[in-house]
Amino acid sequence: MNYNNRNRAAYGNPNEYDHYTVGKPAPLLEWLLENIKGQSKTKVKQTLQGRGIRVDGKTVTKFDYQLKPGMKISVSRTKKNQETFKSRYIKIVYEDKYLVVVEKAIGILSMAAGHSTLNVKAVLDDYFHKTRQNCQAHVVHRLDRDTSGLMIYAKDKQTELALEHDWHKNVYDRRYVALVSGEMEEDEGTIANWLKDNRAYITYSSDVDNGGKYAVTHFHTLQRTTSHSLVEFRLDTGRKNQIRVHTADMGHPVCGDIKYGNGDDPCGRLCLHAYVLCFYHPMSHQPMEFETPIPAEFRKALKNDK
Repeated sequence: MNYNNRNRAAYGNPNEYDHYTVGKPAPLLEWLLENIKGQSKTKVKQTLQGRGIRVDGKTVTKFDYQLKPGMKISVSRTKKNQETFKSRYIKIVYEDKYLVVVEKAIGILSMAAGHSTLNVKAVLDDYFHKTRQNCQAHVVHRLDRDTSGLMIYAKDKQTELALEHDWHKNVYDRRYVALVSGEMEEDEGTIANWLKDNRAYITYSSDVDNGGKYAVTHFHTLQRTTSHSLVEFRLDTGRKNQIRVHTADMGHPVCGDIKYGNGDDPCGRLCLHAYVLCFYHPMSHQPMEFETPIPAEFRKALKNDK
């Protein structure tokens, strides 16, 4: 089976399923996590979202689908992207005929800029070509070169436009985690002000309208030491360098931030990671939920503080 056919009819071969019988009532995802051994929660959720679970012969994607005793569960053994995809810069987290979700490493642009040829779009375009997919990667949002984490790329213009239309309703949960300098005073809160670039392309903030763009950042402190804090951020807006400027405003810049930081660099990188991405699929309208682990070096830095 070539890649295109497998992508269109994902998990279609009945010989590539493991079969189970439900013993007691439970929501589908809860049952899968309890009964499917050797797979992480992320992998199980990807199989479910990728239409790889059947209940009594019917494909089900809802996490909370209620199971009853005696129901027959079929779980696909087929792995997406069987053609080996190797890149030090991106990992494919999910893929279907309309879009691909990737986890981007630090050090690579989201798309081409200036003379730089190293970018996620180019890596994906090369992958699509090698796997004989008649498509290209369409950028629908961006992460800074030195920010890691989850991103969506559309495979065609229609999907791109569908995702971009009313982006903030389509993407209903997008969270970042950062290691910031110093001990956060507050457990949670909100920062709201206007952001504008100066002539040197440095973004600065103002509590009054300075002709820039209004930016709102919600934060929640997950862990703290006297030297560093691990903080989760949720954005109501998606402005350039928003988290980096707002953390600097708080007096706790992101560690490793050469542009807005204070020289505190325990991990040798910008310590900002887009770790949660939830959106409604532009074609099926099903909720798609992805979460990556918090980078180990962030937690290691906190551990070393003690």
